[in-house]
Amino acid sequence: MTTRTFFAALTFAAAASAALPAGAQQAPAAQPLGGPVIPGVCLLSREAVFANAAAGKAASARLQELAAAAQSEIETERQPLEAELRALESQPDNAARRQRAETLAGQWQTLQQKAAHASQEVEATRVKAMERIANEAQPAIAQVYAAKACGLLLDRNSALGGNFANDLTAEVVQALDGRLSTITFERERLPQAAAQPAR
Repeated sequence: MTTRTFFAALTFAAAASAALPAGAQQAPAAQPLGGPVIPGVCLLSREAVFANAAAGKAASARLQELAAAAQSEIETERQPLEAELRALESQPDNAARRQRAETLAGQWQTLQQKAAHASQEVEATRVKAMERIANEAQPAIAQVYAAKACGLLLDRNSALGGNFANDLTAEVVQALDGRLSTITFERERLPQAAAQPAR
């Protein structure tokens, strides 16, 4: 948005506000929608299941460890390379310096590709771990769904409001914890050809 457009919008908003009666300028506080419990209609937040289940927490902690280890690998190579590049800047321009600068530029590009590849491996690891948890969660969801006599299951995050008494999330978390209390895994290793250059 340009400055002119922004100020035009601001002026319009101020004029519209001034045209309202004094009592109408303040919007009333949002009232919870509530309403009756609709039998057979149930809600679930898969994101909340993954975030609150023991296996989901274990997966998140492990993914943080793997990402930190990958970052550390890159930092170990990056720091001396940057130091050499800085030292090279103070040297006089000659053929040897240009040759070394070209070599270091190639090493820098290789390091960027290595970092992108490591990032893709961590992401592939995350996807695989979440798939495993989702597969374990499905029977837990089916169990709670049947126990609550649901006839329709909706994503809680899509609901704008209403009575959330039939939210299955907490019970699914509990059932999933009974099936899978933790999860362990190592970083996925992708073939080098699968890595895309950093953009």
